[in-house]
Amino acid sequence: METLKEQKFAALDTKREFYQLIINGERKDSLNGGVYTVINPATGEKAAEVSKASIEDAEEAVRAARNAFDHGNWRHFPVNKRSRTLNKIAGIMRSRFNELVELEILNTGKSLAAAQGQVMQAIEDFEFYAGAIVGHRGAVNSMPGSFQNVTEKEPVGVCAQIIPWNYPLMMAAWKIAPAIAAGCSVIVKPASPTPLTALVLGEICMEAGVPAGVVNVVPGAGSDVGNFLVEHRDVDKVAFTGSTAIGKDIMAKASQTLKRVTLELGGKSPNIIFEDADIDAAVDGSLFGIFYNSGQSCEARSRLYVHEHVYDEFIAKFIEKTKRLKLGNPFSKDTHVGAIINRDQLNVIDGYVKSAVADGATVLTGGKEAKIDGYENGFWYEPTVIINVNHEMEAVKEEIFGPVAVVMEFKDEKEAIHLANDSQYGLGSALWTKDHARATRVSKQIEAGIVMINCPFSAFPGTPFGGYKQSGFGRELCIETLDLYTETKSMISYYGSRPLNPFAL
Repeated sequence: METLKEQKFAALDTKREFYQLIINGERKDSLNGGVYTVINPATGEKAAEVSKASIEDAEEAVRAARNAFDHGNWRHFPVNKRSRTLNKIAGIMRSRFNELVELEILNTGKSLAAAQGQVMQAIEDFEFYAGAIVGHRGAVNSMPGSFQNVTEKEPVGVCAQIIPWNYPLMMAAWKIAPAIAAGCSVIVKPASPTPLTALVLGEICMEAGVPAGVVNVVPGAGSDVGNFLVEHRDVDKVAFTGSTAIGKDIMAKASQTLKRVTLELGGKSPNIIFEDADIDAAVDGSLFGIFYNSGQSCEARSRLYVHEHVYDEFIAKFIEKTKRLKLGNPFSKDTHVGAIINRDQLNVIDGYVKSAVADGATVLTGGKEAKIDGYENGFWYEPTVIINVNHEMEAVKEEIFGPVAVVMEFKDEKEAIHLANDSQYGLGSALWTKDHARATRVSKQIEAGIVMINCPFSAFPGTPFGGYKQSGFGRELCIETLDLYTETKSMISYYGSRPLNPFAL
C-alpha cells in the first residue's frame, strides 16, 4: 500500500465520493470492509461514503500512535521544528480554504458564513499553537542552600480525541494542534455523521511533514471504537467534547487506567439584558448567541433573562429580527441559519418545544420544522422564541441543541444572578449593560467558565474555553491547554562543594 507521502498527495482532493481511515500515515480501508454513508443534512442526500473503523482498526491506530510516540522522533523534534510544521499545516489549510469550507457545508448543512468563520479559526488554532509552544517550557527555580530545581515539560503520550458533530473541523483543530505541538501522538475519532474534514485534516498533517503514526483518524461508532480507545491501556489521555451524559461515562471508564481526561460538555448558557443595556446591540448579539450554527453550540445562549423595564421593547425587536432570519441554501451568503444535523436531532428539538407548550409556555415565533423549497428532504427547524416559561420546564433546564430561545423577565441584579446560576451547567454566559461596575460585579458572580460582556463571541485562539459544574473541566484554545498535553518533570540537583551526609554518620 502506498503511503500518503509516496502518493505525493496528487490524489488528495478534498471533495470525493469515498474517504478512508488514516492510520500510520496511510489511507486505509477498514479491516472488516465496513463502510457507511454520510448524509448532507441540508438535502438529506448522500454526501460521501466513509470507511467505518472497527475495534481492530482502532487497535492498529493505537499501536501506530504508541510506536510513533515511543520510538519515533516527533516528540524529540526541536520545538522550533514542530512549530514550523504546525505553521505549514495552517498554510496548506489556507491554500485550500474554499475547499474545506465547501466540504464542511456539505457534511454539516451549516451556513456559508458559519463554515467560513470556523475553518478560519481552525487555521488560526494551528498558528496560535505554533507560537505558544515555543514559550511553553520548564524553569530553573531558586532553592535554599546549594540546591537547584529544574523543571521540564514532556508530552503526556498517546491521546484519544473524540470530536463532536457540531464543529467537525474546528474542534478537531482545537484538539490536534495543542497535542502535536506538545509532542504527543493522537488518535482522532470524529463523530460518525461528520468525519470528512477531520479526515482531510489528518491528510494535511501528513502532507505538512508530521511523521506517520502521530496523527491517526478513525471514524466509527462511539459505542465500540470510542469506548475501546477510552479503556485502552496504551492511551494516556482522553479529550472529549460532547454531551454531559457521555462525558460522565468516559470519566468513569478512563478512571480504570487513571488516564488524564479533558471534558468539554453540555451547556444551557444564560444571557442577561439589564435595563441600561444598548437594546439594539443586545438584540443583535442575542440573535447570534442562540441562532448561530443553528443553535447547535454547547455555549449557545439559550436562556434569555430581560429586565422587566425593557422586556417589552426587547421582545418586540427580538421577534421582529428572528422572523427576518433566512434559512435555505447553505452556500448563499444571505443565509443565516443552516440545517439541523439529522432527523433524530430535529425530533429532539421539536420534542422540547412541544413539552414547553404542554407545560403552559407560549411560542411567539417558530416552533416547528421548516419546509424550504428545494430542500424538502433536509432537516430544518424554524428559529423559535418561547415565553411564559419557568425553571421547572425541561426546555429551560436541559440543553436543546437547536435554534430555540426561552425568555424570562427579572426584577433586579440579585434575581438575574440567581436565575443565571440556577442550572447544572456552567459553560458560557453573556450580559449586556453600559455600567462597567455592574459588568465586573456580575461577571464575578456568574458560575460559568466564559462571560461575554456586550459581545456575542465566545472563542478566539488564545482565550480559555471550558466550563464549571457539569459543563466539564479543563480549558481548550489557550496556552494553558498545553499543560493538559504535558507532564512536568522536576529535577533537584546539589552543587555544593561538600558531600551531603543527612544522617551525620
